[in-house]
Amino acid sequence: MTSPTLLLIAHGSRDPRHAATVQALTQQVRRARPDLPVAVGYLDHCAPRIPQVVARLAAEGPGARAVAVPLLLGNAFHAKSDIPGALAEAGARHPSLTLHRAEVLGPSPLLLAALERRLAEAGVRPSPTTGVVLAAAGSSDPAANAATRALAAEWAALRGWAGVEVAHASAAPPRVPDAVAALRARGAHHIAVAPYLLAPGLLPDRIRHAAHASAADTIAAPLGPAPEIARLLLHRYTEALAAAPTALRIGA
Repeated sequence: MTSPTLLLIAHGSRDPRHAATVQALTQQVRRARPDLPVAVGYLDHCAPRIPQVVARLAAEGPGARAVAVPLLLGNAFHAKSDIPGALAEAGARHPSLTLHRAEVLGPSPLLLAALERRLAEAGVRPSPTTGVVLAAAGSSDPAANAATRALAAEWAALRGWAGVEVAHASAAPPRVPDAVAALRARGAHHIAVAPYLLAPGLLPDRIRHAAHASAADTIAAPLGPAPEIARLLLHRYTEALAAAPTALRIGA
């Protein structure tokens, strides 16, 4: 029996690096689970859009199933409104498709492992003299920002950094210069900026420019197609299938 399709749901961007990163991550997942059908649907800007990919999956016939896993790090507006709404609307048009929705990627120890991978690639490893700016997108949702701060506190406690300060690229303070200054004031000798974002684009570019302007010592790459992210996507897929179907079914 064919496994339900893993449907990766990305926001989409006009920046071609976004779709390239999603495709690279898709290939990571396929290499890890060659038996698993994998599809991608975008909320905006890129193709195929969510309605198109849901229609294609439904056309596979009676009994078709899919698990939609959002490519989102936090539970903010896109996770709470945009993507569930688009999936519900598409699912209602194709009631023959059983469509489940998984949780967002964060929080997870695998995200910390992926962040450390990118820092290590930039030459930075945990040290009591090194401070890290966890540079996230930022949200108008206070709960989403609080979750990022909780992740930063956990990371600092687990790995012995001089400190981990959160910065936001949009929506809410603090900004990268504020976080860099806070770490300098705490005595950090080396400041590394770790973008807490999946793909290159406008916000990672903004973070990079702010890090350079703040004289940060090291700037890591976005998380991208890290193997830890692929493992986390598969974990969310498995969790969704194990959960009560009545709680996760979208559509009919």
